[in-house]
Amino acid sequence: VNNDPVHDPEPIKQYMDKWDGQDFIDELQLTPDKSVLEIGVGTGRLAVKFCDKCKEFTGIDISPKTIERAGENLKSFSNATLVCADFTEYDFGGALSGSFDVVYSSLTFMHIKDKQKAINIVSNLLKPNGRFVLSTDKNMQTEIDYGSRKITVYPDKPEKTVMYIKNSGLQLEKQFATEFANIFVIKKV
Repeated sequence: VNNDPVHDPEPIKQYMDKWDGQDFIDELQLTPDKSVLEIGVGTGRLAVKFCDKCKEFTGIDISPKTIERAGENLKSFSNATLVCADFTEYDFGGALSGSFDVVYSSLTFMHIKDKQKAINIVSNLLKPNGRFVLSTDKNMQTEIDYGSRKITVYPDKPEKTVMYIKNSGLQLEKQFATEFANIFVIKKV
């Protein structure tokens, strides 16, 4: 079984678009001069669509296996950097403070327990007028059952997400829902 969403057949790609399809992509407002960070890059399912539309791309993911696969999937992009680390614990260093024009994340925040901390980090990493586009799953279950193992997740309640955004000093520009996701378009002012 090839468990790599980059190579999914078209029907599965269309299914995944219910979380981060064209409406999500449009909100990124990518241009060739922008530096981009993806939180939860996975195997690069979204990154392969964006690397050639920005100046610099950085993807971070906690899983060594998926980062390795992302490296294979993104090897043709000289502007892509991958980091294997927990986003909320990774030391981006002072050098990366205020260094991203666009930060985005899809289907990753359910794995982050301290959401306020994560959004505070995003706020610190964004340049002035930078954008943060967040897609959170509408599902409120507290675990994902993979049959052989169960993973604890931390559902994202939209009203709490709005509060975390406000607390971080970021500005909620727009909020909308797709069939399976809540999308937040956030700006650093």
